Amino acid sequence: MELTSVNDATRIILENTLDYGTEAVAFTDAYRRVLAEPLVADRDFPPFDRVTMDGIAIQWQSYQNGQRTFRIESTQTAGDVQHTLQDPAACIEVMTGASLPINADTVIKYEDVTIENGVAQLKFTVREKQNVHFRGEDRMAGAAIVPTGTLLGPPEIAIAASVGATEVMVKKLPSVVIITSGDELVPVEATPLPHQIRSSNVHCIATLLKPYQIEVNFIHIPDDLEATQQAVKEALLKYDVLILCGGVSQGKKDFIPKALQAEGVQKYFHKLSQQPGKPFWFGRKDRNVVFALPGNPVSSFLCARRYFIPWLRQSLGLEAFDHTYAALSADYVYTSPLTYFLQVQLYQENATLMARPVMGHGSGDFANLVENQGFLELPKEQTEFKKGDIFPLWRYDTL
Repeated sequence: MELTSVNDATRIILENTLDYGTEAVAFTDAYRRVLAEPLVADRDFPPFDRVTMDGIAIQWQSYQNGQRTFRIESTQTAGDVQHTLQDPAACIEVMTGASLPINADTVIKYEDVTIENGVAQLKFTVREKQNVHFRGEDRMAGAAIVPTGTLLGPPEIAIAASVGATEVMVKKLPSVVIITSGDELVPVEATPLPHQIRSSNVHCIATLLKPYQIEVNFIHIPDDLEATQQAVKEALLKYDVLILCGGVSQGKKDFIPKALQAEGVQKYFHKLSQQPGKPFWFGRKDRNVVFALPGNPVSSFLCARRYFIPWLRQSLGLEAFDHTYAALSADYVYTSPLTYFLQVQLYQENATLMARPVMGHGSGDFANLVENQGFLELPKEQTEFKKGDIFPLWRYDTL
């Protein structure tokens, strides 16, 4: 069987991204969702001339005229109705966040004045309009503050609150199911027999999707062709995306490809020119997209990170890739004519992100994943990779 290159697989997958529409959600539930309509300023930002330092507010012209002492008329704090400076030769004490008093245009912080018997004496030179954040200086009413396509984080949620957007329009998420297969798998809470293992791949991949607020459903099927086909049939009717783990290679109980074919899923490729993660199957049926990943833990995690996450990001209107790169910390040799995803530890050296190779015991050694922070993608056209050479990096953490 001809192997599909990593570049071709990436292209095919990204040609099959889908738009799942939009929905309104409470702004408090919009963290890590993708904005579908811009957040627009409902009034000027800031909405008034805002004092930025505790101190006194004066009229600049009085200072220009040579005045250096100012009688205190009143005190204005944040939240007070705007005061008016009645006497141009006087001042008003103001607190950070307060409205600048009418007839005042300059604020002098307390550290630059002395106050005695209700009179403020200036100690230093003053600049006109200092320590004032003027109305509309950041954004004018009607301006788009957060554009469509933004992945919402804490600052954007704060903006939503500030403009009174109790609900925001976001990109709708696909419904996702992770289907595991294998008679050797038992639930996490079970005590496995010597020939069994606890199911962990599903939780690894589900956690990988959490930063995008994907709620994953789980199905486990036995190593049986009829049961596999029935599970696939039902899943295609219920979910947008099927992620299958295991059963895609050439073993006698690897029934996934047969079941997918029987249910009318069009295969785009099966087996990649890469290590780990060679037995990866990708296909589509109408608006169902199917990622059938290898069963080995490192392979399934790598394929989900390298292929599913970019597909998901592009489907949601984000850039597919974060374009992160790292430099090898030591020479490395890999002689197979495959793209190799090298597990690496990451550290900074002179403002350069460095990748230190850490060897494990193959694609089943998922304990080795905890020693590293990413995969360095080494091209199949090379066999020798020199210290300092820079390659694409796929961090485990997708944030």
